[in-house]
Amino acid sequence: MIKYNAGNAQDAITKELNAWQKENKMSRLWKNDPSLWTNHDENKWTGWLALMQSELSEVNRIMSLAHQIKTEGFKDIVLLGMGGSSLCPAMLAKTFGKIEDYPRLHILDSTDPLQIRHLEERIDLKHTFFIVSSKSGTTLEPNIFKQYFYARLQTVLEKPDVGHCFMAITDPGTALDSLAKDNHFKTIFYGIPSIGGRYSALSNFGMAPAGLMGIDVNKFLGSAIEMTHACGPNIGVLDNPGAILGVILGVCGKLGKNKITLIASPGIHALGAWLEQLLAESTGKQGKGLIPVDQEALGLPSVYGDDRIFIYIRLEDGVDSEQEAGVAALEQAGQVVVRCHLQDKMHLGAALFLWEIATVVAGSILDINPFDQPDVEASKVRTMQLTKEYEQTGKISHPKPIFSKNNIELYTDEINARDIDKHLTGSKDLVDYLRAHLDRIRENDYVDLSAFIEMSNENITSLQQTRLLIRDVKKVATCLGFGPRSLHSTGQVYKGGPNIGVFLQITTDHPEDIPIPGEPYTFGLVINAQAQGDFEVLNQRARRVLRIHIKGDVGAGLKQLHQMIYLALNKDE
Repeated sequence: MIKYNAGNAQDAITKELNAWQKENKMSRLWKNDPSLWTNHDENKWTGWLALMQSELSEVNRIMSLAHQIKTEGFKDIVLLGMGGSSLCPAMLAKTFGKIEDYPRLHILDSTDPLQIRHLEERIDLKHTFFIVSSKSGTTLEPNIFKQYFYARLQTVLEKPDVGHCFMAITDPGTALDSLAKDNHFKTIFYGIPSIGGRYSALSNFGMAPAGLMGIDVNKFLGSAIEMTHACGPNIGVLDNPGAILGVILGVCGKLGKNKITLIASPGIHALGAWLEQLLAESTGKQGKGLIPVDQEALGLPSVYGDDRIFIYIRLEDGVDSEQEAGVAALEQAGQVVVRCHLQDKMHLGAALFLWEIATVVAGSILDINPFDQPDVEASKVRTMQLTKEYEQTGKISHPKPIFSKNNIELYTDEINARDIDKHLTGSKDLVDYLRAHLDRIRENDYVDLSAFIEMSNENITSLQQTRLLIRDVKKVATCLGFGPRSLHSTGQVYKGGPNIGVFLQITTDHPEDIPIPGEPYTFGLVINAQAQGDFEVLNQRARRVLRIHIKGDVGAGLKQLHQMIYLALNKDE
């Protein structure tokens, strides 16, 4: 399943593979030996290694609920979640689409008011079933999503008790567990406390939504079970796909080849968003980490530096000829290229377990704890502080803009402002500020566009064009994320990983805002607080960050931004 061309990293990879074999490290991994990592509490978070048989015992209950939902006339299912509770179901919904005779699965993992409004327009509330999914049971976003849609259903169905339209997925004893019981939810599926959110895809957090949308969960888990055997403790390291992939990731990360560039066949392109969180949150800490690069269209070999690993996840029954040619060109250019072959979409279960094993192997080599996420918590804490500030004062504090003209404002902190001033060479217009910020990009850096706006096809297309423009001119890796989901995904490595990122945060106003029942604030205020919290923590971590605030039409503002960045990068035009 794993083939690779290691280029100039081959000797180091071979040495590490031999060390893992000699020191019996895969056996130690399966025995939950914390000394394989930082010898802290890693053994408390390896429940996913022994998950498969217990999850198989849940299949009948999942399928029984799926049948019940169909017969009760539900046409749509909306999962309300964030991060590890939503990314696997989102991947499955995009990969499999609507399955005949089953409801369509939708995901809400954004507090942007337009995202919520447009989702509501696509569903018939009277025939929609809601899944509230949160491992901790205290995650802000799914809780306020529930408050909103519970109240909406009370209005639409004209009755106070609408709990039969909801179910919960959470760990036992959480606040969500109690809420679901108090509100008479149809059912509750429990997580396993020894499995962290991003390792929970093959547990109820991923498999219950999969079954409700019509996926054959038995077959899906069957491929994952096959992979557990292939990656087992008694399989030699040189024949163990999880060990091989993990060693490649870890060794290349230590060598500075830390931009993990994901190339997935079109039929499984959504897998990358799940992998982003797994890699970024697991490895990005203590100034170390792997930077996942997803959905960056393949370019010519000349636009890439020596800081990348290219992971080609090839769907055997959905091969794309242009991707094949592009990957072959990268191999010929001497880049590190790893080929992961996937028989069909139902073997995504195997892929999920493979990457979980590989990630913890890489974490061992990087000498970090792959199960915590300290810097994600920092942004959450700051967001909560800002919402409390609003409750007390009626406003959220933020810095004054360093530039404001027409529909664009620019923000940063004092340290970044002084550094940008050093790079200013023109008349201090928008192009000059953008050029000064982008001139701070160094060799082997990456650029992240973090957009706290609606994740619409139009906005994605505009920002994809901008990221590729930056990549091709600056020859650095580029990332694109939408807040607040990115806070629960790549945010950890951006704040806790190596300080090699240059950030463009994009925000906007919310004229069509939505109030949250029972709260003094709105969804627009929440996403503003999340953006501000992210912005402040990036600044605290001494990151090179510039906020671009678009007033008015977001689509027009993104097109203007693209044009201004083009001019900033092409000084002679």
